[in-house]
Amino acid sequence: MNNKKQVALKRVLGPVHIWAIAVGLVISGEYFGWNYGWNVAGTVGMLWATAIVTVLYITFVFSFTELTTSIPEAGGPFAYAQKAFGPIGGLIAGYGTLIEFLLATPAIAYALGSYLQFLYPSINVLYAAIAFYILFTGINLIGIKESAVFTLIITLLAIAELLAYIGFVAPHFKMHFFFENSMPYGWKGIFAALPFAIWFYLAIEGVAMVAEETKQPEKNIPRGYIAGIFTLSVLALTVMIVTGGITDWKQLANIDYPLPQATSIVLGQQSSIAKLFAGIGLFGLIASFHSIITGYSRQIFALSRDKFLPRFLSQIHPRFKTPHIALYVGAVIGIISLYTGTTDKLIILSALGALSMYIISMLSLFKLRMKGFSSAQTFKVPFYPIFPAIALILSVICLAAIVYYNPGLGLLFLSAFLLVLIGFLLAGKHKTGNVQ
Repeated sequence: MNNKKQVALKRVLGPVHIWAIAVGLVISGEYFGWNYGWNVAGTVGMLWATAIVTVLYITFVFSFTELTTSIPEAGGPFAYAQKAFGPIGGLIAGYGTLIEFLLATPAIAYALGSYLQFLYPSINVLYAAIAFYILFTGINLIGIKESAVFTLIITLLAIAELLAYIGFVAPHFKMHFFFENSMPYGWKGIFAALPFAIWFYLAIEGVAMVAEETKQPEKNIPRGYIAGIFTLSVLALTVMIVTGGITDWKQLANIDYPLPQATSIVLGQQSSIAKLFAGIGLFGLIASFHSIITGYSRQIFALSRDKFLPRFLSQIHPRFKTPHIALYVGAVIGIISLYTGTTDKLIILSALGALSMYIISMLSLFKLRMKGFSSAQTFKVPFYPIFPAIALILSVICLAAIVYYNPGLGLLFLSAFLLVLIGFLLAGKHKTGNVQ
């Protein structure tokens, strides 16, 4: 614990920053990725999948907020699971979170490149994605408060654009488009679409990783976090429904820029407004890309600080007081990932990481409650134990469904974890982890 006092982050964030980070982490999910769910479920099938996942995330965020305010550390779920289940629990949560965040960012980077290519066809998607990594790693480097202010501005612009998009396309909504062949694979399609429904909300738990940099976390985190999940729920359902009813949804089911394409269908291919939407749409992708970089850098920092990763990764920049080595390493991993796999596969692997972390986090909440860890000042999840139980059960169902429909990716995810676990055990880290 003395080491944690020496290697510490500044407390500068308020509730508006937390709301902006929560929404910013996720808002790219409204701009792309979810539409791949139409390929496997149709519009109504995807709507059912999204309804299930929305319930999962609402109950999860309320439950997770209790953990975040009880243990306001940069490690987030890693810190909670380690306190509940020891080093192995921390390893499971840390692995799941890193897979989720490190693979979500290249998926978003691909989409950023695709949006730019929609505007300027001569642009190379891959090179553009790499340039975004370099730029936003640099912005994250300069400091968390400056980074959070940037996130707030870019998130407000992204929300404004989504509301404008809804206003433009909603009058063109036709019921027959939305309901035509709307569940081509029946009820099975709902389960196949779950990872793409999760993409609407994936990474919102990244708020926990800035808890150590939040003023009065027991008050400010619940305010920002809960406002964030309700903002995202309304936007996700509205965007998906109105987009599905403006044309044959199959035209939008397999591209990384569904909203600009939908706008061009409604207003005409040469419409300057459609081009404007693609340009402004970059704000939503940038908000998530930038915020998730913040999240994975703090997770790498926390794992390193507790000796789960090499110690040099927890170095703090002497001027900016940010975990600069963790930022650099995360960017290198993300850029390498750009060369391997496609957007939909990255989304599925990211969802597998998220769900494994959600499961261990909810189990940690039950365990820590039994140990009486929560204090009187801590936010308490309403309807305990019902909310965390719902989140846990739905997480298990979603995880099982994703593995069933994507056995190869499920095997890859598990095999990588087993290699990490073997290395962890051989290094003797399970005997030295901090448990309280």
